[in-house]
Amino acid sequence: MAYAALVSLAQIIDQIIHHNDQYSTFLHSKQQIKCLHDHIIFLQAFLEDFPEKLTNSLEGRIRDTTYEAENIIEYFISEHVRSEYDLKKPCAELKKSLKEMDSITEEVMEIKNSVRSGDVQLISDFSNASSSPRLALAPTVKDIMVGFDDDLMAIKTRLCGESSKLEVVPIFGMGGIGKTTLARNAFEDPLIVEHFQIRAWVTVSQDYTAQAILSGLQVSIEAFHEKHEQRNGSMEEYVYRSLKGRRYLIVMDDMWSTEAWDDVMRVLPNDHNGSRIMLTTRLSNVAVYADSSSPVHEMQFMDANQSWNLLRQKVFKQEQCPRELEDIGRMIARSRRGLPLAIVVIAGLLSTGSKSRASWKNIAKNGSLAVSTHDEHFAKILSLSYIHLPHHLRPCFLYMGGFPEDYQIRVSKLVKLWAVEGFLKPSGSKNCEETAEEYLKDLVKRSLVLVTKRKSNGRIKSCSLHDLLRDMCIKTAQEEKFLQVMNRYVDNILLKSIKKQRRLSIHYVDFFTTIHRSGTVRTMMYFLQDLSSPSFIKGFRLLRILDLVNIFFRYFPTEVLKLHQLRYLALDCDTMIPPSISNLQNLQTLIIHSKRISRSIHHTICLPFEIWKMTQLRHLISFRFFALPNLLGPTSALENLQTLSVVTIFKCTIGVLKMIPNLKKLGICIYSSGFNWENYHLDNLVHLHQLEKFKLVIRGGVYPQNLNLAFPTTLKKLTLDCSLLPYEDMAVFGDLPNLEVLKLRNYACRGPKWETNEGQFPRLKFLLIKDSDLQHWITESSHFPSLQCLVLRSCNKLRKIPDDIGEIPTLELIEVDDQNISLVESAKRIKEEQQSWGNDYLQVRIKNRH
Repeated sequence: MAYAALVSLAQIIDQIIHHNDQYSTFLHSKQQIKCLHDHIIFLQAFLEDFPEKLTNSLEGRIRDTTYEAENIIEYFISEHVRSEYDLKKPCAELKKSLKEMDSITEEVMEIKNSVRSGDVQLISDFSNASSSPRLALAPTVKDIMVGFDDDLMAIKTRLCGESSKLEVVPIFGMGGIGKTTLARNAFEDPLIVEHFQIRAWVTVSQDYTAQAILSGLQVSIEAFHEKHEQRNGSMEEYVYRSLKGRRYLIVMDDMWSTEAWDDVMRVLPNDHNGSRIMLTTRLSNVAVYADSSSPVHEMQFMDANQSWNLLRQKVFKQEQCPRELEDIGRMIARSRRGLPLAIVVIAGLLSTGSKSRASWKNIAKNGSLAVSTHDEHFAKILSLSYIHLPHHLRPCFLYMGGFPEDYQIRVSKLVKLWAVEGFLKPSGSKNCEETAEEYLKDLVKRSLVLVTKRKSNGRIKSCSLHDLLRDMCIKTAQEEKFLQVMNRYVDNILLKSIKKQRRLSIHYVDFFTTIHRSGTVRTMMYFLQDLSSPSFIKGFRLLRILDLVNIFFRYFPTEVLKLHQLRYLALDCDTMIPPSISNLQNLQTLIIHSKRISRSIHHTICLPFEIWKMTQLRHLISFRFFALPNLLGPTSALENLQTLSVVTIFKCTIGVLKMIPNLKKLGICIYSSGFNWENYHLDNLVHLHQLEKFKLVIRGGVYPQNLNLAFPTTLKKLTLDCSLLPYEDMAVFGDLPNLEVLKLRNYACRGPKWETNEGQFPRLKFLLIKDSDLQHWITESSHFPSLQCLVLRSCNKLRKIPDDIGEIPTLELIEVDDQNISLVESAKRIKEEQQSWGNDYLQVRIKNRH
């Protein structure tokens, strides 16, 4: 983690050098600071140019020395803010670190000169292949099962069998063999979707609780089926009522104990209607325990041809494999011993490197070490994949090990965390968040990160790590002093290790009774829901990131206001934010959850006027509602603010918008019963020249008759929730040249007819209309020239999808719900017509609303 440490310290020193007025106390050490900066830039460039030329011990020295220098500087800054500093001690300590950095630089310079003179062999094709950053995103296509056609057919046959009794279909095999992939393909197969009235998926894992499984079933039922039971009574009752009387398919993925089955079986009704339960497990006793009379479907390893076909598809997609690579490729595939996940991982390494025979020979040589068990063999492959990650991607990958097993990591959160960590190095015109998203795409392309959900525009919405990859992340991150996962009691050995770590991920409640202070920890993420007191925070004065979003605070924890280095703060509280929040002048992201309070306009988080003085803010987010204060006096513009959502009692006056000129994402809620909506001046949004995403929610039962809207040409995504805009006014959206996503929810538009015009919606890719009284839709294919996905939900009066919609050459999916039979038939008819013309790309999805 030397590279990550160097990038982080370089950013801090840049701030000091370019903001002399703010860091005037460093004038006494100005020469030392500049000298240290020169060393850091040199070492950073060396790692970028010669990533394989440092020994582990030398890289460890760079990391530790950089961390020590960063500790000194940040502690000095912290003490200066508190007016408790003494110049002599930090200057002396910094001088010691600088001396060690001199020694390291001399040693690295010798290595660099040796490389240039030829005394050290230049970087091999293998190194170049795996360490050069390739940020292009792989094509967005659905994974196709390779080599498991017979398995899929067997599972589908059992799921749709004639037996009316409740049956269990266990899928058994070792980790990485494809159990979940097989289950997922069966679960999403159109035949299965049509056969079952309700489907739900829950991942169990080792650290399961009965409550977590039931909660997962509840969330899955709601996610897959919009019309569901009311949340009355317990979760057990909810799940039972949702399934009762319906033919259902439940998938219990990654089961590790028979107790998990016992805990769930009692809430699954048996109505003798052909319902099925599919489970995946690595343990044969669990597979047999669920239903001893039900045959276990045991996954087999791939044979040589299947392994090669999977490798070839992952590396070359639709292209042909060069003839000179086929024999070495077959050897690489064969060496993975038929384990699909291992093949996918090595394919990720091959696909991002040089497709030359010499490069592939190097990979075959380094990746085919003799091992005694499949687990060890797979661990070798994972280690190889990590070792050959570019230095800039390593901290991003290890960071993901801090999230719990099977955790659905929201990309919007992940990129914000990476952005404030300090280990990203933005390039060109991209900001930190955009750079983070590019890094994530690269990790996905290398098959190290799994995409679990995509947004309507195709971008990644959530992701996760396979548990084996996560295990490797946790082990490596601890060894690198990068991150420590706290999931057990803190003994003396672990306590000693913690004091050297930069980041802590807390999964065990006993942690804060054991350790109360650390000068090295910069990040603390807490994934439990129990905390007796926030007083522990005072012991971690140099924190940059504090994520306590899983802990409910009735009152704002004032202890956080002492953390002057804080850049990211996420809390769950239901009270006003104190004016002293402005003490956190380095804060870039403020996220306030309020999970225990209903999303009502009457439950609004009130921000103080001082929020306008926090010039470093980039993201101000509430998962309920914010109330921004009026501008009462002179203040600075929040020029860095990119996200403001969801805000209410917010009037878009020219004066206010000038204070947030670079906003990219804005969410506004108007409560029409209590306010005059015309005073919101929504036509002034046109002056936000960086705005890309806008969401408008109107609540209160009294809606505007003539909503005056105007948007900048930069807008890419627009969501309207209950605005009742006449369809004849839709031109205000159709004329937006860059609009890609349009979501019209809850009668966002009104009227029986919508007629579009030529030249509108030139770049629109995704259109959602949900809850609408629309009856007649008149359009032509040329009116939506870029449309890829059309979703119509609860459009009960619309009897037909315009035939011309099927003529749109870019259209890939039409989705309708099963409540409107006319629309279902219309969608099927469009698909059949397109198939008759040879268009097999258009898919029709029928959503079950029961």
